[in-house]
Parts: sequence; C-alpha cells; structure tokens
Amino acid sequence: MTVTRRQFLTVSSALLASGALSPLRLGAQAAPAAPVTKFQDLRRSAGIFTGRGGTIGWLITPDNTVVVDSQYPDTAKICLDGLKSRASHPIDFLLNTHHHVDHTAGNGVFRPAVGRIVAQRGEPALQRAAAAQAHTLPEQVYPDMTFSTNWKMVLATETVSATYHGPAHTGADIVVRFEDAGVVHMGDLVWNHLHPFIDRPAGASVVNWVKVLEAVLNEDPADTVYIFGHGKASAGVTGHAADLRHFRDYFTAVIEYVQRGIRAGESKAEIAKLPALRGFEDYEAPAPPRVSLASVLEVTYDELTAPERPA
Repeated sequence: MTVTRRQFLTVSSALLASGALSPLRLGAQAAPAAPVTKFQDLRRSAGIFTGRGGTIGWLITPDNTVVVDSQYPDTAKICLDGLKSRASHPIDFLLNTHHHVDHTAGNGVFRPAVGRIVAQRGEPALQRAAAAQAHTLPEQVYPDMTFSTNWKMVLATETVSATYHGPAHTGADIVVRFEDAGVVHMGDLVWNHLHPFIDRPAGASVVNWVKVLEAVLNEDPADTVYIFGHGKASAGVTGHAADLRHFRDYFTAVIEYVQRGIRAGESKAEIAKLPALRGFEDYEAPAPPRVSLASVLEVTYDELTAPERPA
C-alpha cells in the first residue's frame, strides 16, 4: 500500500499524541531538561499541578484526596511527593480524563498510593491501542473502575463527579467536577488559545466537541473555575465560562469555514491553506504534539465529508 505524505502526517500526529514519537524514540541524543513544576491553589481545597504534560487537578480535604490525570512518570513522582506533604491520608481516587500518554503515563507512579483509578468505559481500550502502537504495553497501568455516562462519589466534605458527553477530543473524554468547590477539570476538552489536537483515529468529533462545550456551559454555575489540559503561556491553564465559549466559537468558526470550502468545491489541501482563522489569530500551535490550524482544518474536512458524519 502506498502511503501519501498527508497520510504520514496524519498518522504521525496520532502517534505523537500517544507518545509513540517521543524525542527518545526519534533518536534524539540530548537529555531532556528537568521539568519546571508548580503547585497552585485554586479554590477551597482544590488546586492544580503543572509540569510536563496535561494539567493535573487535585482536591485535598481533611479526610480525602482526589487527583485528576497523572502526566509522565517523572512529574507524577514530583506531584505525588507534593501531595503526600500536604495530606496525611491516602489518595482515594485518580481519575483519567482520557487515554493520551501525557495524562496517563504517570498512573504507575500513583498506583501504589491510590484506591481506585477511574475513567470512562471506552478509555482502557484506547489506552491499550495507543500503547500497542507505541510498543509500551508493559508500562501501562489502566483504570480499574469505569463508567458509561455518569460517575459520582460523595466524600466527607466534597462531592466528586464525572460526566461523559460523547466524542470530542477523543472518543472517551470526561469532565470531572469538584462540586462543592466549584472547580471543573476539562482535560483536553479545552486547549486555551491553542490549536487543539483532534484524535480522529481514537473517535474524536469536531462537530460533537461543540455540543460538549455547550453542555458543560449549561450545567455549571457562572462562577465556576475551569482547569484546562493545555494552554498558551500567556493564557494559562485555568479560566472561566468565557474561555469555554471562546473555544466553542473557535470550533464553530472552523466548521463554518470548512463547510463553505466544501460547498465551493475546494479540496482539503486548498481549505487547509488558510493562514489564520478570522477572530482567532492569536491561537498558537502547541508542542508537543505539533498541531497547526492546517491539521485542524484537515481533520474537520475529513469528518464533514465522511459517510458516517454526525448529523
């Protein structure tokens, strides 16, 4: 089978997201720089940890500790040590917002200190498939508690819940809420002022992503503090409803632009030449994975022209 350059780039993007094309696997000789890490309090007993990978959310009360996402093993160890210094009791739950390696590779570090690892029902299979492709199956630590649509745990002084709204960034993204604190972890459902990675091979949907963001906005109080998986340096990885609306509008603009191109008979390559999306010129390409406006437009074109395209 002949592989086109575009097909190679599409597969390469998916492998980057799963960790298969890490610098070490590409043969880079330079040792990676030590990660810069930080704990930050947000509201009441909730906060975030930033290091290398998707933002970790945490909740520490006098009786319970809950963690959302685990980054990579090196920063997971730093995070776990920091949590142990803040809480004298074990971690009750670790929730994975989705399967990508920068959110789950640290599961093994957390595993001895965690009661249960929780994720959406489809997440373990996606994690396993990505690991098989990256040849990292022996390193995987999977969720041992899964759910279909809703999960809730009432703790001594806090209620923690998780919701699945359907495919978006992947086919199994969840939204995690620290309900009493008014803090919501979005995982990679929000890339704050960054062009997002859309993992179509893992079941992503640009069309439904808009619906997911709208559903979240309708469910949460106006003063909710949101945690984002990734964010432009100047925009940060926390925000409010206005940031979700802005990201929703970004996708709406992407879909409308691609639809106009399709109706005009333009090819995918022609549509992807757009240098900047009007009204969202400040969006940057994250690294890693290397994502661009062109890749977002191409994936959206593929979805809108696919026979199984969502209504």
